[in-house]
Amino acid sequence: MEEQAETTTPEAPPTPEAPATPDEVTMAQALRIAEAVIFAADRPVSLQTLAAVLPEGVSATMACSALAEAYQGRGVVLAEIGGGYAFRTAADLAPRLTKVVESPRRLPRAAMEALAIIAYHQPCTRGDVEEIRGATLAQTTLESLLELGLVAPRGRREVPGRPTLWGTTPKFLEQFSLKSLSDLPRKEELVTGDAPPLPGLNAPISTDDAEEAPTPEPAEEASPR
Repeated sequence: MEEQAETTTPEAPPTPEAPATPDEVTMAQALRIAEAVIFAADRPVSLQTLAAVLPEGVSATMACSALAEAYQGRGVVLAEIGGGYAFRTAADLAPRLTKVVESPRRLPRAAMEALAIIAYHQPCTRGDVEEIRGATLAQTTLESLLELGLVAPRGRREVPGRPTLWGTTPKFLEQFSLKSLSDLPRKEELVTGDAPPLPGLNAPISTDDAEEAPTPEPAEEASPR
């Protein structure tokens, strides 16, 4: 009589253990550290940066979620912008703040137009910006955006002359309280006026060389195209 072959049932892979929940003391300490780091930073703090200073057993994501929940409904809230986390005043308080907080000077209109074109058409050249605006772009305008850290070179276009390609920076996302460029209003919404207001527009960009004269510079006037 032939022996029946033994059948072996493959062992199921071990179930990964759920991460242990930190105790109240450790979590409270993590929140204090995260709060202090984000408050002291001059730019949004990344999860990687927070992870390096938090107590063992508390992830940066866990700490930011708990901190954001703790600040819900207060005058200052924790916002995820520009690839990191930063404290911002509550959006619903903007009308009251503008009555007592002095707003910094705004960028000249030509610079704001150029910045908007770069944001929606990046990477693009100075010539692209001029063609879309229907006006020449003064070198000083482009340099002011570069000095403020709102735009940066993104290589060169492989055409005769190899013009520089420009794109926005994380500082641009931070200024306009955007998580990413995908949060920009769609161009169709801008045309119809249905776009939601950007919270960053309530905080003008500070610049020392804003336009003082009531008329634009000759270099910014429309070109006879």
